[in-house]
Amino acid sequence: MDEQLLIMLSVMSGIGILAPVLFILFHVVRQFMFIPVALVCMAGGILFGSFLGTVYSMAGLLLLSALFYFCIRKIPRTYGKLMKVKHNWFGAHTKLTVGQIAVLRLIPFFHYQLLNVCLLERRPDFRGFMKGAFATNLPLAFFYTIFGEYITQFSPRMAVLIVIALFILCYLLREKVVTVKWHEFFSHHSA
Repeated sequence: MDEQLLIMLSVMSGIGILAPVLFILFHVVRQFMFIPVALVCMAGGILFGSFLGTVYSMAGLLLLSALFYFCIRKIPRTYGKLMKVKHNWFGAHTKLTVGQIAVLRLIPFFHYQLLNVCLLERRPDFRGFMKGAFATNLPLAFFYTIFGEYITQFSPRMAVLIVIALFILCYLLREKVVTVKWHEFFSHHSA
């Protein structure tokens, strides 16, 4: 994984004006190479600086989210698998709020597309989904682009404390009311 990122960094630094376009497209391709979003955002900060790295990362993440929106329903098997994982992790009746999704995106080991499914469940129309994608990707792109260099210097204890703090924040941002339909409640308990 690190070798692929180093190759990408060396190629991007040598191609000049096409670098931003390739970097944005790399955000779409990176998921097939199993490179975490956080590493690509950090690379954007190294290559383009804080401001442009954040802008290019946001462009790439929004492009990825738009492609996800249009493709996921055409791949029902993948959608079903992601929904099964969502139900196993969060419960069948839990709908994550946009704030929770934004916080969970900051935790590097959370599956990016799983969080997109949670966002799609919350905001099924394209415009609402893209607004939610913007709101949930901005902290991710900003945090890892700006502070990416410093995160790698944290001690393991500090990293664990940050992850625990993010989980607590996610819990505090949860939706306080869950509505379960009558027939869903009784069919679930009778099985």
